[in-house]
Amino acid sequence: MTTPFYVSPEQLMKDRADFARKGIGRGRSVVVVQYADGICFVAENQSRALHKISEIYDRVAFAAVGRYNEFENLRIAGVRLADLRGYSYDRRDVTGRGLANAYAQTLGAIFSSGAEKPYEVEIFVAEVAALPPDDQVYRLTYDGSVADEHGYAVMGGATEQVIAHLKEHYSEGLSLTGAVRLAVDALGHDSEAPRTIVADHVEAAVLDRTRAQLRKFRRLAEREVTAALADG
Repeated sequence: MTTPFYVSPEQLMKDRADFARKGIGRGRSVVVVQYADGICFVAENQSRALHKISEIYDRVAFAAVGRYNEFENLRIAGVRLADLRGYSYDRRDVTGRGLANAYAQTLGAIFSSGAEKPYEVEIFVAEVAALPPDDQVYRLTYDGSVADEHGYAVMGGATEQVIAHLKEHYSEGLSLTGAVRLAVDALGHDSEAPRTIVADHVEAAVLDRTRAQLRKFRRLAEREVTAALADG
């Protein structure tokens, strides 16, 4: 009878974490910037069909990096959960915090399970409020950890360089144009030699508190991104 191969729990979790981080690190970063009228999401994405940024519910949006099929499954699950909760109770019961908790439980269970590989994803869940101090931005990692972010946040790719640029140039009360320009500039500082990211390689969307509709999510057209970059 052969002796079963043994791996300590600590080593197993470390290996699973390293596996997930490597997969996430191969992609490009996504930046979230809070501005005067809401929350802005910007990603480097050449595809017009495969989105990294999406609407979940009235005031809630989702952004992700990593394996597309995995974060798309999470997005769809979030939409279904939000629709069910809003229909069964009240639309106001659908919150960014509630969705972040649900995602954290899902990601944590998958990461801890030995039956399947961990998800190679990181996600943002954001909710815009009536006033800027009440906006919520949550960052969730592959193991289900949740962080409450303020002002700006980055995930995926070379985050250290991007965060350093945001920290140096971010200020509260930015206009939408300023937020888009700052985010794109930051994404271009993901290496030692800064690069220029053209508008047609940018995916951008906002949760705009000033919109009269219940749904605050809006994608920015390429012409809007082009105008924002030209304004700088």
